[in-house]
Amino acid sequence: MDPLVAAMTISASGLDAQSTRLRVVSENLANVRSTGNTPGADPYQRKLVTFGEHYDRATGISSVNIEKITEDQTPFNIEFDPGSPAADSKGMVKLPNVNILVEMADMREANRSYEANLQSIKQSRDMISATIDLLRS
Repeated sequence: MDPLVAAMTISASGLDAQSTRLRVVSENLANVRSTGNTPGADPYQRKLVTFGEHYDRATGISSVNIEKITEDQTPFNIEFDPGSPAADSKGMVKLPNVNILVEMADMREANRSYEANLQSIKQSRDMISATIDLLRS
């Protein structure tokens, strides 16, 4: 397989993986204050993305993929809010185990990785175009 096409294929898999990661981080941030509907019910549980490697024997290319999306098992945050429908008999409410600072850092890293993969695709495309132009001359 042409090295430039291989580079584009690998970068495209990175774009897809980082896009999924950004979606999961966005979901975590959107649910940062989502509690359960009934007293003592568990709230939204933070999701984590695990990357894996996929080797295509036909092309000889290793690319990244989403291996799984799991729920973070860290304990929930607990807050005193007796007026909440999710409050238990002591007025305590379980809040999601989402840390905004961690999610923002993850979002920034995923965004930078996405941009790097996009730039790699653009560079490969430009080299392919330059090669075609040279062949035409």
